[in-house]
Amino acid sequence: MSVQEQSSAVAGARDWSRVLRAYREPRAGRSIFELAVTLVPFALLWAAMLTLLDLGLWWLVAILSLPAAGLLVRLFMIAHDCGHGSFFPARWANDWTGRVLGVLTMTPYDLWRRSHAIHHAGAGNLDRRGIGDVTTLTVREYAALSRFGRLRYRLYRHPVVMFGLGPPYLFLLQHRLPLGFMRKGWAPWVSTMTTNAAIIGALGLLMWAFGIGPVLFVHLPILLIGAAIGVWLFYVQHQFEGTQWDDAQTWNVHAAALHGSSHYDLPAPLAWFTANIGVHQVHHLASRIPCYRLPEVLRDFPELRSIGRLTLWRSLSTVRLALWDEGERRLVTFREARRGAPVALMPERGPSADTPGIGTAQSN
Repeated sequence: MSVQEQSSAVAGARDWSRVLRAYREPRAGRSIFELAVTLVPFALLWAAMLTLLDLGLWWLVAILSLPAAGLLVRLFMIAHDCGHGSFFPARWANDWTGRVLGVLTMTPYDLWRRSHAIHHAGAGNLDRRGIGDVTTLTVREYAALSRFGRLRYRLYRHPVVMFGLGPPYLFLLQHRLPLGFMRKGWAPWVSTMTTNAAIIGALGLLMWAFGIGPVLFVHLPILLIGAAIGVWLFYVQHQFEGTQWDDAQTWNVHAAALHGSSHYDLPAPLAWFTANIGVHQVHHLASRIPCYRLPEVLRDFPELRSIGRLTLWRSLSTVRLALWDEGERRLVTFREARRGAPVALMPERGPSADTPGIGTAQSN
């Protein structure tokens, strides 16, 4: 991309940011409705699954865990909106709704809100990787790793690890301690430990009432499936071939938001379960827009639909992408990186350790 083209892209992204300000205001009535039509069916479905398990219909419980997981993902996305201050007009309503939903999704709300804000502030910036994102190395950085370092990174990026082992690690282990914020004062610890205490209290009460086995059999699959969906969504929103990364000197927050985030064009039912988070290029450009107003933006500005568009089928191919090629300015596979291996092997920036952190992804 030439300097002129880059300047034009930055100016266009800034213009879109100004236009989208008109959609930022949440509507309290609509927000309450969206929360109710997600939380109530989730509670009813959870209770129905517990009853069916008592009747020995475990196979039906297993089937119902899929829509229940979808509703849990939607509750997480509502908490995500609360973290941006975009779901309710009042900040206290956003924060306390987010904290309560954080118990259901096993996510310390205040800590997650902080790490997610860092993600938004530095998405697409090669010099600000490491918090709230999927660890991504450049081709040069990968080439400079030791053999063990390359193996570790390849394992981290393998689909079985990323979407199989990663989600339970993230939600069952990493979210239980303020990793990455251990020396940031008392606030991350308060958020994490109060959430842990509330989770223990809620699960303890349910297990006392219904038994340890039934509660785990019902809720654990819901949580694990929901976590896998959440990690996949966050992955595909930034890990696609046409994404955008730049060093700090040329990075622009508006251009990175618009062109470094995908439009995951999902079928209507899946878009509902994911609270329209697939309209991610608009979300990153104007994060104060409530989730239920994102389709409104696309209706009014259909030209935004084609920016970073990924269909459900095309998104499956993104799992092969693993490295950012600074020369070609696109994500490439390990095989493509080998074919075009750089002459210079020393990394210039970013994660230089041989042990990229597994589980650094933070949902949406």
